[in-house]
Amino acid sequence: MKLQTSKIMRKIILFLFFLLLANSQTKNPFEQLQGELPPPNKIRTAEGAPGPEYWQQKVDYKIKVKLIETEKPKIEGSVVITYHNNSPNTLEYLWVQLDQNKYNEHSLYRQTSKYGNYNSLGWKDKKKLLSPFVGGYNLHYVKDSKGNPLKTFIYDTNMRIDLDEPLKPGDVFTFKIEYDYYINDAEIEGRSGYKYFSEDKNYIFTIAQFYPRMCAYTDIRGWQNNPFIGTGEFALEFGDFDVEITVPSDHIVAATGTLQNPKDVLTTEQINRLKKAENSTKPVFIVTKEEAIKNSKSKATGYKTWKFKAKNVRDFAFASSRKYIWDAATIEIEGNKIKTQALYPPELFKLWATYANYSVQHALKVYSKYSVAYPYPHATAVYGAVWGMEYPMMAFCGSLLEEDDDYHMMNKYATISVIIHEVGHNFFPMIINNDERQWGWLDEGFNSFLEYLAEKEWEYDYPSRRGQAFVGIDYVKKENDQPIMTRPEEIRELGNNAYTKVAMALTILRETILGREAFDKAFKTYCERWKFKRPEPADFFRTMENVSGKDLDWFWRAWFFGTDYVDIIITSIKGYPYDNDDYPYKFPYEITEYKNVKQGQKYLTDEIPELKDQYSEEGKIKIQDNLKAAQSDKYVYQITFKNKGGVVSPVIFRAFYEDNTSEIFRFPVEIWLKNPEITTVSFKTPKRIIGIYIDPYKQTGDAEPKNNWWGIVAEE
Repeated sequence: MKLQTSKIMRKIILFLFFLLLANSQTKNPFEQLQGELPPPNKIRTAEGAPGPEYWQQKVDYKIKVKLIETEKPKIEGSVVITYHNNSPNTLEYLWVQLDQNKYNEHSLYRQTSKYGNYNSLGWKDKKKLLSPFVGGYNLHYVKDSKGNPLKTFIYDTNMRIDLDEPLKPGDVFTFKIEYDYYINDAEIEGRSGYKYFSEDKNYIFTIAQFYPRMCAYTDIRGWQNNPFIGTGEFALEFGDFDVEITVPSDHIVAATGTLQNPKDVLTTEQINRLKKAENSTKPVFIVTKEEAIKNSKSKATGYKTWKFKAKNVRDFAFASSRKYIWDAATIEIEGNKIKTQALYPPELFKLWATYANYSVQHALKVYSKYSVAYPYPHATAVYGAVWGMEYPMMAFCGSLLEEDDDYHMMNKYATISVIIHEVGHNFFPMIINNDERQWGWLDEGFNSFLEYLAEKEWEYDYPSRRGQAFVGIDYVKKENDQPIMTRPEEIRELGNNAYTKVAMALTILRETILGREAFDKAFKTYCERWKFKRPEPADFFRTMENVSGKDLDWFWRAWFFGTDYVDIIITSIKGYPYDNDDYPYKFPYEITEYKNVKQGQKYLTDEIPELKDQYSEEGKIKIQDNLKAAQSDKYVYQITFKNKGGVVSPVIFRAFYEDNTSEIFRFPVEIWLKNPEITTVSFKTPKRIIGIYIDPYKQTGDAEPKNNWWGIVAEE
């Protein structure tokens, strides 16, 4: 019996050994992406472009809303929705988003917010848990165009409308919803809402998701009707909007679209100032600080209706307050005159009057250069309780309120960055219209990357907090790191995953893998192909490869589908000896900054000197170029590298010579093709090497820079 048991145990141990051995085999990082990507077809081609049978739905909205400013602010509204079925499919029902239902007592958002360590919660989360705002849509009716009630079914934040007759391809269906809801305090929670100023008992309203919106219907998923739990943002259709916004008569309103009735809501002086702003790149005050302060001291009892129209947009938002200062200017991008605007309270006058409008202008210019030309009539940044949220032509942006209308360095750069970021969302996803509910990184990551490029063109040494190839290495080493290709609601660290890691990867792709010329051409081609359309990740991956001519499947697999990271170490050097235990090498520049200076980058602060203040860098920084041509080939070295982190990468290192000079060597990622774990490179040098430093410009995302130094050269 003991002998038989022993044999069984040996078999089990042997089986486990071979199982462990099989699982330990490193998967080929250069294997082509096959099962991971949907196959190309006539809707989405193999080169990443829309195909000859590409289609998307269209939805038009006619909205009337009234903002009731009381102790419990409220929206009363109605919307007429006209749905165009451009798909090849017959639809038996429609799905509508009711985002305000997020605030229902038993919503998925409320239920999923009730977990975690109570003692570790911040005051806002504790308030949401102990004293939650109870809201949601109160639907008065849902009727067809003839006034007949429609059969509906509501699940959490979505409503299904069952059609009496199927909607065939090419058909149009019109229906009307009347509703109301209470507005949330956006300082506690929410992507829109109000901010209350107790000092003068006034509100600033930044209002979005204020009307029932159609769910997207696509060739990839059919109806995108995943409930709005709070993290995953929105999937929407393009259409035309006709919106009437009734507010207290002393409010100033900014909104998506073009104002249709300025004479009804603006004074003659304000209209004249707007005309002046049409010919000025320098901001012109439409409402001055003094006028805003005076306006805040009394409250009107009557109402005014502001009328706006917008064409070919996927959403609509507005801001309203009697506290708003309003400045405007006009810039031109590829023949399109664009009004840039900023609205903010007197408490932020010095900071916002100096930087807000120029931040809007700068974002539009830089993003238009790298993606598509901005097509809309205006772009507006408004202050509110929401730190950062985006809508077509509208950016909700926060700032810290400081004493004496002054500002500190951190607040200055945080404000410039949040405006650039939220205005940048006009491009991703408001023009390049991805499904945010499914792929948050397709807009947040791309936007964070271009925000970084814009910041680096604002002034030398701008203190960017993400975008660099080395920012994010602490996250990618974490055990709870997740693939970028993860649905937003499932991501544990959304900022690190969908923003920082993606921006980091794109910087590596641009500066290290492809080079600027190839990357910029491919990226712009992707944007041009998919403007006013709905791309998927595969469309981006395929476009970048087809246009650049470079096989990047290894890169997508590592950075977007996997959780390994870059960590390249030296295991041996064969060459000539030199004893030197400590040869410190300090990384002096970001690779993007380094290349910008070498290429003679012109900064916004040079063009507009008044944007410089005590926090701006003064003087010209000279960067020495250490790339020197070898005059003779006196030495031969062989260096063996180990891929410790699991992600293959180009190998870039600086070789330090005994005469205190140095040289950069670059080897492509293909050196790992035969063996993704160990590789050896051979090269000639004119001088004796005394040290090697891997990734000297921190451009590959190497997560362990401490093991990048090799200070003693071993003799063969």
